[in-house]
Amino acid sequence: MVKQESESANRPDNTAFTQQRLPAWQPILSAGIVIPGFVLIGLAFIGIGVALLVTSRSIQVLELDYTGDSNGSPCSSCSQSVIANCKCSLNFTLTTLFQGPVFFYYGLSNYFQNYRRYGASKDDNQLYGDLSSFTSPSSSCSPYNYDSSKKPIVPCGSIANSMFNDTFTLTRTVNGTTNNVTLDGKGIAWWTDYNIKYRNPSVTPLKNAFNGTVKPINWAKPAYELDASDPSNNGFVNQDFLVWMRRAALPNFRKLYRRIDASGDYQKGLPAGNYTIDITYNYPVRAFNGAKKIVFSNVSWMGGSNEFLGIAYLVIGSLCVVMSVVMLIVYAKFKFPDEE
Repeated sequence: MVKQESESANRPDNTAFTQQRLPAWQPILSAGIVIPGFVLIGLAFIGIGVALLVTSRSIQVLELDYTGDSNGSPCSSCSQSVIANCKCSLNFTLTTLFQGPVFFYYGLSNYFQNYRRYGASKDDNQLYGDLSSFTSPSSSCSPYNYDSSKKPIVPCGSIANSMFNDTFTLTRTVNGTTNNVTLDGKGIAWWTDYNIKYRNPSVTPLKNAFNGTVKPINWAKPAYELDASDPSNNGFVNQDFLVWMRRAALPNFRKLYRRIDASGDYQKGLPAGNYTIDITYNYPVRAFNGAKKIVFSNVSWMGGSNEFLGIAYLVIGSLCVVMSVVMLIVYAKFKFPDEE
């Protein structure tokens, strides 16, 4: 009797939901549905793939290597030099308009920013402006948390210490006259990095927040002097610093350096003509068999140049069409006779 009462208490309510009596629809997949479905999906994917591939190939990209490995390279002397701020120049010619907006990138090869210990080598509290982390950097930054005199390094860690420090200026020669091309460095970092993830200490002047600390070993200037022309672009919200701190997923990558200012003669992009890039060569890459390059590129509605997505759509779409043909042959061979 007790057992029956226990079973009654545990029994679900007698409703359509708990007793699974709700109306349901289960499609019956037949050849007349599956085969046309595969064909339509395949054709749609092929159409999207063609559109993506054509768009990607319409994007203009200009890559200029300046590693200086070969003796004939303009930067070969700088790649073998230990002198800071070594100067070299790259000349190039545009035969047609390089349509805007034009983005100026630097690229690195064989550089593994996705290495686990490298990626963890930073102090998030320090980068958020926590002054207590200035005097006591996180152990995750080791060995770049203190210098040889046991003074705290700010910002600490491998990522900050290895910040890219080559600089570039772009000029255009017209009728023997050399004119500077204005490069815009505002807004090149992610909005979330600039407004949320990274913060400067609430100390005025900013320099005072760094009292008792030292700059990263490989830096030429402390964080509060990264941009002498714009005081608001210093510290942990410096645009170049933010771009570098967002690590790349692959060993061959490029990062945004500047945008070509779309004003004056450059409203439509870079006009045809002769150009020179003056490079301040500082960043060493030969030690890890790396390479450096400058990349000019414009964008489309789908972003930058990337043929992989278009090819992937074409492959999947083609497979769907092929599978629909195979299923039609199998259906015609084994099904039709049974229906006669």
